[in-house]
Amino acid sequence: MNIGLSFIHILMLMATMMVVFSKKLLHSLIFLSLFSMLLSLKYLTLRAPDVAITEAALGTGLATVVYLVAIRKTRRK
Repeated sequence: MNIGLSFIHILMLMATMMVVFSKKLLHSLIFLSLFSMLLSLKYLTLRAPDVAITEAALGTGLATVVYLVAIRKTRRK
């Protein structure tokens, strides 16, 4: 395992911790999007560009928009 992949793993772990322990939903969503982008970068380093493009489009793009709309349409008490 090379240093770049280890660095991506550390960043993914940090993003995951921020998703779980963030107090605000919007911040959690941003870190979830960051995690997805880091995962697509990992797929790219593992020489799976088709999976990386799919993860970037669906995980980072579409899922973030769907979650953002859901957060905006619900009211917090």
